[in-house]
Amino acid sequence: MTSAATGKAGSIGLRGILKAATYTLELIAIAAAYFGIAVSGLLVPWINPTATPLWPPTGLALALMLIRGYRIWPAILLGAFFSTVVGSGSLLEAACIALGTPAAALAGAWLVNRWSYGRETFATPLGVAKFALIAFAPTALVSAAMATAGLVLANDVGLASPVATWTAQWLADLSGTLIIAPVIVLWATKPSRALPRWSLLETAGVVIVTAAIGIAAFSPQVGSALMDSDLDALLRYRSFLAFLVALPLLWASLRGNSRDAAAAAPVFCAIAAWGFATSFDLNGSSVLLFALILLTSLPPLILAAPVAVHQQTTARLQAAHDQLNRQIEQTALSFERSKRHFQILIEGVVDHAVFLLDRSGRVASWNSTAQQIIGYTADEIIGKHFGVFYRPDERRAGEPNRVLELAVKNGKHAVEGWRIKKNGTLFFVTGTIRAIHDDDGNLIGLANVLRDATERRNAQEKLVEAREQLAMSQKMEAIGKLTGGIAHDFNNLLMIIGGNAQTFERLLDPKLPRAIEAIQTAAKRGESLTRQLLTFSRRQHLSPTIVDLGASIKNLRPMIESSLRGNIVYNEAIDPAVRPVKVDLAELELAIVNIAVNARDAMPNGGTFTLTVDNVSANDASSGGEENGDLVAIQFSDTGVGIPPNLLSKIFDPFFTTKEVGKGTGLGLSQVYGFVHQAGGTVQAESKIGQGTTITVYLPCCFEKDIARDIPAMDAPRSPRPTVLIVDDSAEVAEVTSSLFERLGYDTDYRDSADAALKYLAEGTKIDLVFSDIVMPGTIDGVGLAREIRSRYPNLPVVLTTGYSDAAQAAPADLKILRKPFDTVALRGFIADTMAVDLAS
Repeated sequence: MTSAATGKAGSIGLRGILKAATYTLELIAIAAAYFGIAVSGLLVPWINPTATPLWPPTGLALALMLIRGYRIWPAILLGAFFSTVVGSGSLLEAACIALGTPAAALAGAWLVNRWSYGRETFATPLGVAKFALIAFAPTALVSAAMATAGLVLANDVGLASPVATWTAQWLADLSGTLIIAPVIVLWATKPSRALPRWSLLETAGVVIVTAAIGIAAFSPQVGSALMDSDLDALLRYRSFLAFLVALPLLWASLRGNSRDAAAAAPVFCAIAAWGFATSFDLNGSSVLLFALILLTSLPPLILAAPVAVHQQTTARLQAAHDQLNRQIEQTALSFERSKRHFQILIEGVVDHAVFLLDRSGRVASWNSTAQQIIGYTADEIIGKHFGVFYRPDERRAGEPNRVLELAVKNGKHAVEGWRIKKNGTLFFVTGTIRAIHDDDGNLIGLANVLRDATERRNAQEKLVEAREQLAMSQKMEAIGKLTGGIAHDFNNLLMIIGGNAQTFERLLDPKLPRAIEAIQTAAKRGESLTRQLLTFSRRQHLSPTIVDLGASIKNLRPMIESSLRGNIVYNEAIDPAVRPVKVDLAELELAIVNIAVNARDAMPNGGTFTLTVDNVSANDASSGGEENGDLVAIQFSDTGVGIPPNLLSKIFDPFFTTKEVGKGTGLGLSQVYGFVHQAGGTVQAESKIGQGTTITVYLPCCFEKDIARDIPAMDAPRSPRPTVLIVDDSAEVAEVTSSLFERLGYDTDYRDSADAALKYLAEGTKIDLVFSDIVMPGTIDGVGLAREIRSRYPNLPVVLTTGYSDAAQAAPADLKILRKPFDTVALRGFIADTMAVDLAS
């Protein structure tokens, strides 16, 4: 750690020494440069500020401050001090100049940085103007004031002399600043051109031409040559040649080359000052020289600035334009490549029709598979609305626009249904429509992918038909077997009834009681067989509940639509205020599907199937319904072939059908008829050949009193008689058993399974005895029920009964079992024995 810290400290110290050395060398170089220019100005008579209004060191100091910053002020101070001392100035004068020059440069640099864009002040005409004002004051003003103060203190001149001296110094500093500072700042900071060799040649040409014009107009040597020749008359007019300097300066300015204009100005001004110092009377022409310096230095810079800005802006715009063109070319190339790849891709899809739609649903692209499946060529279909593929009834219903809205809303939408080819034939399609968005989420089109599923649809329909035929054959076989069994049992019953009827002829015959019992048994057997037949013919026991028709039929819509073909339009019209009905929901749904299937078969070429639900009064129904009360009418209408009048009255008969063999069972509408009448309603049918059929189902509606009546009432309070809970899965056996217990003075209650009995006991109902059958469906039989009761209710007696010897043998020995059949005497004795054993234990 110590060595690391030492190494780091040494590194920091070395860097500090290097920075200090660099800073020192920089100060020395700047001081030397300033010293050289200042001494040269003092040594050259025509540059001396006491002779001409041109003093470069102040402009040098300001330029160096702008380039290197305020930290170089010590170098300016030292250079100014030593240059003044070398020029035979007094120490007091040198001190004043040494303080005044860096102070003037600091003030000018601070104002330029704060007010005139810093080193970029020559980039705009306004910046050049601001620089000129700052050069007037405070730069030249401070420098001239301090220099004059030094001269006054050193020479002790009078009051009038310091004003003239200050004016001369001020003009000298201002002139030097205007022509020197721009050259240094521009050449030190402005970036080089793209072709530096050509740029340097152009600069050299501008400077040389400017120098030649200055020499021709102001050089003393040229004036001496003219005086020695016959051209002496031209000497007084040669100063007009100075106007020609506008040509190279204007060239540089219009080229936007402010560096060339800045470089040419000091050359021309130096030559003019040289000529004014040696050939002209400065007392009358100092103001003219100053005006010449102003016109030569500032206007070219002001003109060059906007030209340079314009050139730079043009160059940037051209570069941006070229880049944009390249990007457009690349984008177009990428688009063409992507389009070509996409077209190759969709053309390679051989089993799907792939085409693009614009936002309005018009076809924008078309692949070869789409042409093969649907029949349209690309030229025929592109630009047309894709609704041409839909059936006319779907177009009238707005189905194409609805599909587009769903695809845009959800991103994609699955489609399935019948479509129309170019030749007018129908084909069944499956596929999707997907919305396409750009990077900003804006919709730009939709992609439609379809597959011809007609063969698969036909195969499915044939499979359904085959299954229906198989079910029909199985049903007919079952009917045959059931009919044989019923005939055999009924023959036995008729034998019993006929034989015992002959016995009744002898009223005193002692066999009369047994004959009566046989007749009763045969009657019960006949009732059981009748019940089985009703169950087979779907006239089983119903489980009615309160049903909201509107919600139930809307939930049934997918089943109804699947029962219809794709060329059949399904419409719904349900009154929102339709009243509830009390029906078996499963039977209602089956009835609706049966009617829909019959309507489908009646419209082989397509059509419309309409389901309407509304409240009607009992008077509106021609028959049926409650005598005093309102009804709910469910109306089913199709546009099929219709039913002849001579067959209309038979459509509800069992096994009656107008369809071909194997196409129908004749039980669909008979189920509707049986269900409606069991629900307390009625059904009517109306039909016209070629116009269709209307079937109307009338069901009694439910009011609040009916709904309240549907709630089970509270159990009535029990009598003080002992209560027996009878558990048997056969309600008929339980009823006979209950009658036997009631003869013995018991109240009875009944449950059809062991689980229901345990739940009943868990409710805390007072029970004195449980009488249960052994063999029962479910997870717990009678033996298991007895064990559960003994475990939970040890003081509650349990008696078991069975008619199966195997079940009795499997029961534990500690359980008492009463065998079937039994009568009142046997039951009384068995209960007495069981209760006695329980009391003894």
